[in-house]
Amino acid sequence: MQEPYSARNATRELIMALRTARVHHARNPHAKPRQACVIASRMLPFEAQLEAAAEVQSWQNYAATPLLDLPGIADAARVGRVWLKDEGSRFGLGSFKALGGAYAVGRFAARPTQTRTSRNGEIPQTFTCATDGNHGRAVAWGARRLGCHAVVYLHAGVSSGRESALRALGAEIVRVAGTYDDSVREAASAAAANGWILVGDTSDNDQDPSPALVMAGYTVLVKECVEQLKQSARPTHIFIQSGVGGLAAAIIAGVCRHRPVWTPSFVTVEPSLAPCVLRSLEAARRVAVEGQLNTVMAGLACGEVSCLAWPTLQAGVSHALAIDDDIVPLAMRVMFRGVSGDPTVRCGESGVAGIAALLAVAGDEEIRRSLGLSADSRVLAINTEGATDAAIFAALVPEARDGP
Repeated sequence: MQEPYSARNATRELIMALRTARVHHARNPHAKPRQACVIASRMLPFEAQLEAAAEVQSWQNYAATPLLDLPGIADAARVGRVWLKDEGSRFGLGSFKALGGAYAVGRFAARPTQTRTSRNGEIPQTFTCATDGNHGRAVAWGARRLGCHAVVYLHAGVSSGRESALRALGAEIVRVAGTYDDSVREAASAAAANGWILVGDTSDNDQDPSPALVMAGYTVLVKECVEQLKQSARPTHIFIQSGVGGLAAAIIAGVCRHRPVWTPSFVTVEPSLAPCVLRSLEAARRVAVEGQLNTVMAGLACGEVSCLAWPTLQAGVSHALAIDDDIVPLAMRVMFRGVSGDPTVRCGESGVAGIAALLAVAGDEEIRRSLGLSADSRVLAINTEGATDAAIFAALVPEARDGP
């Protein structure tokens, strides 16, 4: 059913505000797509991707998340087609992270370990990680499935709602002063000191096995997209939230399995307050972003690119975009309202970043030319998280209080 006239006008005003937003943009002169596939296949061999898919698809309640066709958004973004992979329903955890953290926990738990015992018998394995919210939920959920314990490190910027969701999964919570990167270091130190199993989605140690396992789980998302599109035209561009870069590198690796049929341009999106991928591509080396990284896109508040992901990103990403916080609520409201008959989508603050960037560059001809976007372009974006904190979502999307 079409929106009432006044609602259509309000949605149009939100879109026009997005189109006038400033977008920070960097073209990667070092992009080499064929080399990226070679690097990605070393990082995540096809066999590892297949193993991850077989395992995840065997889990109870597994279902492929929807791939939505959004003609209203495509028209607003001045492109031919927009598909949105909606991860908001993934295993009831609300984000794509369920694919990675829980898969890594399962792989670690299956490995032989020295069993620790106490007077009361065997002590269950303890898994630990740092998180902005979603990765921790995946690790806690994976640990609970296997009767294990999870200790999750949260930095100061993680909301109380996301902390409560972790506690509901049985996780023990440790609060850390500082940023996400500080919590990563604290979790690694505690794991080493206590004999816990560290399940990180990033690491400065290229011998750490956990980021590769996490990223292998993420490639299930790509497999689903390929199967869902089938006979449809393939995307010319994929807009990917970057954070530490694990998802972006995993998607590049997953897509490389389907070359030369799939040959999209990969565009990363991150907050302008935490643009570690953009800055690193500009410098042609990993660059740490300093400061509090206090962005509304909490899941992307990362100051350092994963050392495992970086070589694939440097060779595979064609452009990096960074967006300001003030456009995030606008895009969340647009997606909730639906444009010209598009379905309602509950996008979280980080989940909407790809769509927000796409709509923002619709009004910038210079960036569109640089990205190669035109009326014939076909864009795949990912709603990486749904409304994982209900209070924040209601505050940023007021119409949701009375909506579906």
